[in-house]
Amino acid sequence: MSQTTTAKISEAAGDPVPSIAGIPAAPITRAPPLAAGAGPLGWARTNLFSSIPSTIVTLVLLILLARWATEFVNWAILHAVWSVPNTATGPDTAACRDAKGIGACWAVISEKYRFILFGRYLYEEQWRPAIVIVLFIGLYVVSAMRQFWRKELILIWITTLTVVGVLMWGGVFGLTYVPQDSWGGLPITLILATFGLACAFPLSILVALGRRATNLPAIRVLCTVYVELIRGVPLITVLFMASVMFPLFMPAGLNPDKLLRAQVAVILFAAAYLAEVVRGGLQTLPKGQYEAADALGLGYWHKTAFIILPQALRLVIPPLVNTFIGFFKDTSLVLIIGLFDLLTAGKVAMADLVWQPYSTEVYLVLAAIYFAFCYVMARYSRGLEQGFSRSTKR
Repeated sequence: MSQTTTAKISEAAGDPVPSIAGIPAAPITRAPPLAAGAGPLGWARTNLFSSIPSTIVTLVLLILLARWATEFVNWAILHAVWSVPNTATGPDTAACRDAKGIGACWAVISEKYRFILFGRYLYEEQWRPAIVIVLFIGLYVVSAMRQFWRKELILIWITTLTVVGVLMWGGVFGLTYVPQDSWGGLPITLILATFGLACAFPLSILVALGRRATNLPAIRVLCTVYVELIRGVPLITVLFMASVMFPLFMPAGLNPDKLLRAQVAVILFAAAYLAEVVRGGLQTLPKGQYEAADALGLGYWHKTAFIILPQALRLVIPPLVNTFIGFFKDTSLVLIIGLFDLLTAGKVAMADLVWQPYSTEVYLVLAAIYFAFCYVMARYSRGLEQGFSRSTKR
């Protein structure tokens, strides 16, 4: 067999190919062929242009999307009115009236943003709710970092929420006292969502465990009745009961403010739904995990806290976050008991006859704020789920 033929056979087998000098060279390795759907073009061909009908639908949608995007850019940016002059009688909206139907009037946001964000809070003290918003966002960011998942995080939460209360109420450290009836805007939404979900989540875990407590039938029945009763009525009904009926059962002279009543209603309502999600995770966990925990000789609470719950909660991260997002948006229902949350403040801002024709711009900004918070929660949950999946595979 010739040297050339031997080299070809060796190359095909992946063996070193002998050089002319007799020194073996590095083996020749062939790269695997690219997958059919690799890369953006491959993905588009597989998912968007896989057949003639699919191609037609894709092209039609792209044309419609391009047309809509062009019209939106023209309306929202190119032909928009960003500010209007102020006169002795108020803002001159002539430019907005001339651009009606052609361009957006974002001047309504620059005129009403303080009321939308802070409601009826004292104008000269609105720096305080502004700091509260920053504190809440910072608290969310710190809580999302896994390196801060230690006992000190509880202290951070307690400190931050205490500072929030001091800033919003005032009356100490030289701050002007602001009654709760004057609160409004984004701080109300964040307070209801943060306190509500922070208190509802541990309560939901206890309720879920209670529904599985076969050796405690009374506790199991009470938890079941609570969950089914709360889930059987809409949130509006619970808020109405908390606002109107709850004070009737309180002692004379004791009447909690509307925010506290709404907060309790949100906590009880959210806990019932979260309890079902947690119970689903407990039922999904393989029976072998319970048997392994029993084999270690652990007590009920140690077994639940260190073995069962961490795995069960990891399995239900997507539905948990989905419930969080739903209740963050449901905080807008507190308008029925007279609380000025973000959405209600935006609606009240439109009561000004001068700016009533430009409610679309206000609702777009409100939608963008809600979307930003909900999107961040969804993306974080996805990353958290992927991180837990990788750690499990290791």
